Order: sequence, then structure tokens, then C-alpha cells
Amino acid sequence: MRMRNLIYALFTLLAVNTTCTAMAQQGSDFDRLKAEANENSLPLVNLTTDIDAVTKEEEIDGTIEIFDTKARTNGQEYFKTGCRVKYRGSSSLAYDKKSFAIKPTDESGDKTDVNIFGIREDDSWILDAMAIDRIRMRNRLCFDLWNEMSQTPYDTDYGNRNGTLGVFVELFINGNYHGLYCMTDKINRKLLGLKKADEEDDGSVTIKGVLYKGDSWSDATNLLGYDKEAPVDGETWNGWELQHPDDYPCAESWQPLMDFIDFFQASGDFIAQNYGDHLYTENLADYAILQFATNYRDCNMKNTFLSTESINKGVRFLITPWDMDTSLGGEFNGDRYDHMADVESILSSRLFDAITKANADGIMDGIKAQWKQYAAGPLSIEGVCKRIDDYAEAFTKSGAWQREHDKWNGNPVPLTEDINDELQYVKDWYARNFNHVSEALGIETGITGIDATEDGQQAKTYTLDGTRLPDGAAYDGITIRGGKKYISNADGK
Repeated sequence: MRMRNLIYALFTLLAVNTTCTAMAQQGSDFDRLKAEANENSLPLVNLTTDIDAVTKEEEIDGTIEIFDTKARTNGQEYFKTGCRVKYRGSSSLAYDKKSFAIKPTDESGDKTDVNIFGIREDDSWILDAMAIDRIRMRNRLCFDLWNEMSQTPYDTDYGNRNGTLGVFVELFINGNYHGLYCMTDKINRKLLGLKKADEEDDGSVTIKGVLYKGDSWSDATNLLGYDKEAPVDGETWNGWELQHPDDYPCAESWQPLMDFIDFFQASGDFIAQNYGDHLYTENLADYAILQFATNYRDCNMKNTFLSTESINKGVRFLITPWDMDTSLGGEFNGDRYDHMADVESILSSRLFDAITKANADGIMDGIKAQWKQYAAGPLSIEGVCKRIDDYAEAFTKSGAWQREHDKWNGNPVPLTEDINDELQYVKDWYARNFNHVSEALGIETGITGIDATEDGQQAKTYTLDGTRLPDGAAYDGITIRGGKKYISNADGK
């Protein structure tokens, strides 16, 4: 009996050792893909933490590992640091695929600056899940376009950049594959070069730079007024968040925003004559153009930052967009939103209405001139489609899109196994919208000719307002087919 038990124990030990050896050889998903990485791989990011304890409210400890064949983080192919982590977002927290806020820490557990992917030195980073975006690139693409268009009107340490930069990565949680993410920096005081508050010897504080973010729809974010009884000693006020100086929430910190909203309660003539004391004309024009080009709708001024370098130099606000998943023919729930940008409606919002109607400082002329300039550059149909194709190629060649599809298809939105199937709709939408906006602004795009059909099929034909015409239908006027403009009459000529 003893011999039998001994043999059984030895057999069990051998089996356990064999299993452990096999598991060690197999490793985690992170280790496996790291071993298989090549020049086509996206960076791999492994977040180790008690994922069941992560919330939006409180940061918890973790570590983050970055494996990047291009060695862009501290010049290292493999980089590891401690971090603090929490969820970020609001409605997106309902999805299984959530976004994360990451704050690197040093050996003492204190926040520390890290230059991730060579973007910039900072102590606060975002892992954007893009859960409702069927192509997983809308927000990044829109920021790429914005960065080509808009800069801060004063010098900063980051080349006057007025938007985020980001790198697509594959994320792992505790070694387990978690999907395609975009790791980006944040819109914050450092990026925009805002001055810190001064703490005086007597304990008083002098507010200098300010940064606000429109967090929810309200009278205040629509610039229609505000609840004057709302407390001003917190980090939120009337649908706005105080991003800087968030450690000094007080009446003095909120007053510049109150004054800005008060200004828009004046007469239209007064607004048109004096808006230049509160806003930068070119930046305001760019913000309108971004909405025209992408139909980025959950904004103006929600999901928008307002900042002033220092209120001691005068309160003139710079506009910076945010959260542009709902763009480029996309809906809030991930469905297609096959409508063109409503130029008239955008310009009739409180922010633009009086200023553009009066063509104050020639702003409408400027908008048209800037649209025409960008139409030959960053906003051109060819340019935007190339950006889309470049990201899609990176997703596909790395294998990231197939893994993303296998992990998240149908949760919460359907994903096409071939990303190009969905991208064809987005590129077609952009071409139609581009020509629709050009027509609405009275600008000749110069797009003529016949586009080749795909797979022997007839290209879809649309009117300038985005209505699809039945195949072969005659139409009297201007139509868009395959991104090209056609002028015909009802006889088809």
C-alpha cells in the first residue's frame, strides 16, 4: 500500500511539474505576442493590477509594461514602471471594454513624468478603448486633422500643439489579451503652456492659467446662462469641469468662465464687435471647420476645452476639441449616421451665431479661405483616405484587427472581419460630406471626372444633402458618386 501511495505521489508530482513547465513555456498572451513580435507589430502594453478593484473614483496601484520594437519609450524596447490606474469616461463605463487613466509612479509611489512613445514627458496618460467606434480610429484621426489645422497662438514647450498625440497599442490585463487601444497624452496645463497659480506667503493664491472642460449639456455649456446659486468651491460647476487649477476650486478660478458666458448674453451687435477680446478668430474658424469636415456632433461646447494662458494677460480663450468618436458618419451607439454636416445649424449655435452673421473681422471670409486651404491639404479627400488606409494597414499587418474582432465583435458594436468593409463606408461618407460642405460654403472643389467602380458594381450615387439615389435614377442637379462630383440633368446628361 505504501509503495502504491509513493508511486502515486511521484506520478502526481511529475504531472504537476510537467504541467507547470508547459505553462511556463506557453506563457501569458503578453509574453507569447512579445516573443512573436516583428517590425509590423503594434506596441504591446501589459497592465498588471487588481482589475476587479478598479473604479472611476479611486486610483489603485499597478504596473505597466510596454514592449515596442521601435524603442520609443526612454529609448528602450521594453519598459516597465509602477503606476496608479482607474477607469475613465462616463457613459462608456457601461461597456465591458473600458478606457483607463494611467499615472506612472516612481519607486516611492509618487507620480513621475515618463515620455511614452516619444510623445512628451508627462505623468498622466490615457488608454482609450474606442468601444463604440466600428473602425477604432475616429477620435485619433480627428485629432490628427486638428493638429494639422490648429496651434496655440503663443509659444509652448511642445511646438504649439493644441491637441493630443497617440499611438495604437494592443493592451493586456494581467497578461491576458484585452484588445486594440490608443495610448495618448492628455489636454492639460503642461501641453497648453498654462501658468501655475502662485501661492503667496500669507496663504492666499493668485490664479493665473485656467482650463475648463465642457462635461455635460447644460445652459452653461450652451453659453445660454448659468445657475448663479451653484456652488463655486468644487471641481464641477454648471456642466463644466475645472481642469486647472483643479487644486484651487474657488470663485476666482471659475470667474473667467462666468464672464465668458455673461459676454454671450449681450446683444448680437455687441458680441460681434467685441468677441476678439474673448476668442482667437483663427482658432474659432478652425473649430467650425473641424465640425464641418467630420460632423463631430457631441460638442460645441460640450466635450470641448477652454483655456487661457494667464488671466493676468487678459482672458482670451483657446478652444480645444475632445472625444470625437461620434464623427465621420458614426452615431453615439456605434450605428452609422449617414447624414452630412449641417453647416447652417453649426453656425447658428450661440458660440458662432452673432459673430458669423455679422462676418465680424471677416470671419466668414476666413472660414471659407481656410476651408479652401485645408481642402488642398489635411482635409483633402485623398489625404484623409490615406490616413485611414495607413491606420488600417497597421491594424491588419500586425494582426491586431483580427484579434480585436475575435475579442470584441458584437460587444458592444459589430466589427467587420475585414476592416476595409466598414472603412469603405467611412471614406464614401467623407467624400460626400466634403463636397456637401464645399457647396454649402460656395466653394468650387474642382473635383470632376468618373471614379472607377469596385468589383464590377455600380458606385452609389448621392445628392449633396447626402440622400442616396436609386441605382440608375435620373437626377437634375449635382450628385456625388465614388467621391466625385457630377453635374447632370434629368435626362442623364
